[in-house]
Amino acid sequence: MASRSEEDLCCPVCQEVFKNPVLLSCSHSFCKDCVKSWWRKNKTRECPVCKRRSSRPDPPLNLVLKNLCESILQGRDQRSSEGLCSLHSEKLKLFCLDHQQPVCLVCRDSRKHSNHRFIPIDEAAKDHREALQRSLKPLQDKLELCRKLKVDFDQTAKHIEVQARHTERQIQEQFKKLHQFLEEEEEARVGALREEEEQKSQVMKQNLEALSREIAALSDTVRDTEDKLRAENVSFLTKYKAAVDRVQHFPLLEAPQLPTGALIDQAKHLGNLSFNIWNKMKDVVSYTPVVLDPNTANPYLHLSEDLTSVKKDKKQQLPDNPERFNARYVCVLGSEGFTSGTHSWDVDVRNRTVWEVGVLPESIHRKQLIDSKCWGIWYCESECGIKCPALRVYEKFKRVRVTLDWNRGTLSFSDPDTNTDIHTFTHTFTERMFPYFDTCDDHPMKILALKPSVTVKQSS
Repeated sequence: MASRSEEDLCCPVCQEVFKNPVLLSCSHSFCKDCVKSWWRKNKTRECPVCKRRSSRPDPPLNLVLKNLCESILQGRDQRSSEGLCSLHSEKLKLFCLDHQQPVCLVCRDSRKHSNHRFIPIDEAAKDHREALQRSLKPLQDKLELCRKLKVDFDQTAKHIEVQARHTERQIQEQFKKLHQFLEEEEEARVGALREEEEQKSQVMKQNLEALSREIAALSDTVRDTEDKLRAENVSFLTKYKAAVDRVQHFPLLEAPQLPTGALIDQAKHLGNLSFNIWNKMKDVVSYTPVVLDPNTANPYLHLSEDLTSVKKDKKQQLPDNPERFNARYVCVLGSEGFTSGTHSWDVDVRNRTVWEVGVLPESIHRKQLIDSKCWGIWYCESECGIKCPALRVYEKFKRVRVTLDWNRGTLSFSDPDTNTDIHTFTHTFTERMFPYFDTCDDHPMKILALKPSVTVKQSS
């Protein structure tokens, strides 16, 4: 009797699983012997189902269907033999606890199983299923964890691509600005050179024109006088007085000299050219002592394109990488930690209702609320029940200056607008410390840039 899953693989004639199935031109399949027998009985080559006449007396074998049906029959034979003892062909009703195998009633009474312990096959199957299920549970748990990790890994891989493309665009934009500055600077300097060339060429042209007029007048006087000198005596003496007067009264001005500074001042245009451009470039670039690390930012924090300001907004879909804060602590770290020296940065906190700044150790747990390892100050405009290990301040500030002296073990906060101290922590720092910033405000909290300067020192 065919099972429900095997019904679709049964021949319409014999109602059994196909044996050597053939495919008629009407697309119906039958056992080869069944369709041959049908044709002999009805004396016509029509399909037993749709009655359409077959064009071929020997329809082709349906190999795909044949292989599938043989697999079904093989599995049925295997299932029918599984419940029988291979030695006695009796049903396997008991389970030998000593040999850990199913046995029949004849096996139980044999010498091989003398003094052995037996239980019904159903009880043994139940116990072993439960044992296997317990053994399988850790694997199932690990599989579930791996599947979740795969989702995280897939999201991280996609985020890496997004980060790379976004960073590439930012780099290109920055270089575009620098290229524009250099192009404008090049045009200005080439323009100054051409202006000087025009001015000095004009002066030289005027001098040349004056000198040409002088040469023409002298040439005319000399040529006329020389003609008179070559004349006959009577003619010469007749014109002598006029020639002498002309020569003696011709204005002999001082010979023109090449003016000073007539040449292009190459030293002015080329001297320390690259340094002067670099020095001027400081007016179009900025330096921020602390740059925020987006890979540490809580998903609710949104950073500016230049990574110098942060605000709270809608939660973002970001990878839950180990560096990222994902608990209720809405925090982001600076990209660089400090293990020595003195470091200072100013934070613009004006018009913000809730903010916190300070330093955290590298070992801080990123996935839960921060404990007493936090050194910082925080401000909340209203009364609230927030529990925070940092020191609360109640005065409104426009700017807060944070100064970490790692070697001396001090962390100071001050108001740079009034040059007054707010608070100083004293602690022996033993690990890398990172600047941190926390805000629950949609108004950006910004790390202020420093004005770069260029200093030239005499080499020793």
